[in-house]
Amino acid sequence: MRALTPKVFGILSAPTGVVATICTIGVVVALTASPQAQERKELRAASTFVGIQDRSARSRALFSEAAKVIANPRCVNCHPAGDHPLQGDDQHIHQPPVYRGEAGTGVPGLQCAACHSDRNFNLREEASYQSIPGNPRWGLAPIEMAWEGKSVGQICEQLKDTKRNGGRDLALLQEHMAKDDIVAHGWDPGIGRDPVPGTQEVFGELIRAWIDTGAACPSP
Repeated sequence: MRALTPKVFGILSAPTGVVATICTIGVVVALTASPQAQERKELRAASTFVGIQDRSARSRALFSEAAKVIANPRCVNCHPAGDHPLQGDDQHIHQPPVYRGEAGTGVPGLQCAACHSDRNFNLREEASYQSIPGNPRWGLAPIEMAWEGKSVGQICEQLKDTKRNGGRDLALLQEHMAKDDIVAHGWDPGIGRDPVPGTQEVFGELIRAWIDTGAACPSP
């Protein structure tokens, strides 16, 4: 949800002007190549699903609603199946070309923090793009948590698998979804980008209700 800001990507040998140019070109391509902002969908509250009497069916419906966030480009772009982050609502390959690296934060000399700092950075009005998103922990999700190209049901099963989700049980998974600041970035992606639906509070309540009803997954 998933989850890059301007510190210093680790460009050790390139002159400062070169780094700035690379970052600028990349963001221009990323934002000007994106389609027009999609119509924002709202996120239904967990309480609206209480009328579903079948517990398993209600659990699947709750996760499907939460998937409006999980499967949104704002999240999937940082959960790619390959070694390159994605950009834009059309989910094209990140420009400039960057790589996952061992820790998911880029390779030496071209780390995420070169362009993405510890917070969103708004640019001057004359720029062809409006902001560079950022967070102190900006980077790619572990490859075990790749969501790109997967169905909602497959992502659901993946999230519950402690061998792939960083060892989180369901309680820790809910805490991550409801409180983690890197997840929160989906609702504050920087000007010029559509946020994910609803709020993190509503999203966290959906995940809690999904767990409380058995954490059933939609069909793959």
